[in-house]
Amino acid sequence: MTAPILQDLARQYGLKPASALDPLVEPRDGPLPFSPAAAAPDFVVIDVETACHRASSICQIGIVGFAGGREVFAYETLVNPQDAFSPFSTRLHGIGPQHVADQPSFPRLYGTLLEHLGGRVTVAHSNFDQGALSAACRIAGLPMIRSRWLDSVKVARHAWPDLPTHRLNALASHLDLEHKHHDALSDARVAGWVVVRAMETTGLDLAGYLAAPWRGQTSRGSRKPRPRPAAEGPLAGEKVAIIASPHDTDLPARIAAAGGRVMAGVGRTTTLLVIAGDRPFSSGVRVSADFLKAEALAADGGSISIVTADELRDRIAAAA
Repeated sequence: MTAPILQDLARQYGLKPASALDPLVEPRDGPLPFSPAAAAPDFVVIDVETACHRASSICQIGIVGFAGGREVFAYETLVNPQDAFSPFSTRLHGIGPQHVADQPSFPRLYGTLLEHLGGRVTVAHSNFDQGALSAACRIAGLPMIRSRWLDSVKVARHAWPDLPTHRLNALASHLDLEHKHHDALSDARVAGWVVVRAMETTGLDLAGYLAAPWRGQTSRGSRKPRPRPAAEGPLAGEKVAIIASPHDTDLPARIAAAGGRVMAGVGRTTTLLVIAGDRPFSSGVRVSADFLKAEALAADGGSISIVTADELRDRIAAAA
């Protein structure tokens, strides 16, 4: 009884029985072709940019893989941080809410990040990126991605202890690498090349850099502390941060000899930012974190001045 009714309905609506349909998948005479996976990278590098002071507010991610001393893959994406953007952060990296409105949120990207980073040696320039990734995972209710982390700042300090700074833009200049500072993909790529060049310079391989004994040491012995300021001098009481080129190795010593205290970077107590370059300052200097912090502090009424290295030397010479 049921079959005639179904046949009548099929004729009425132009339906075909399953036996009369073409196959959904074309039949194959042999197995599907096999595409071997690309060689696993020796290490991957991650860099993130954030929308505001909250570490979880990731708005851009760059990941670069290295194998055999060369780049083997690159991945970059904007991220909707589902958080507010601060003017300072937008000035730093140029990303605003209008750029990320239609971009995926962090939870949607978690699987991709797990694929790229999970179980691998993961390099980041300082511990900021690891902390941001951990904070974003915590906010999203996701487990932190397990990796073996390596800090390329410490690697650079070991390989080139005489450089006055080991900030990424200074290392890019020292190693003659193309670099767009505060772009996540460019920063990740440069940090990766820092590790590659450090291994070439020191003869220490990746396993050696992952081992503990070298940490806290430079290739020429113990890491040099910042110079102790003289008790008196024209810079006595000054707290001085420096944006230096790799060749201005005498600048911290000159500042300390004049009584100034050399700081690791610009903070709320910094009174002087010294830039080893001529006015007008280069775009690289103007978008650096320390320069933007100094401008923001000055705009808020802070007692911080921005001078060139030559202007500082003239000030010291005039006082002497």
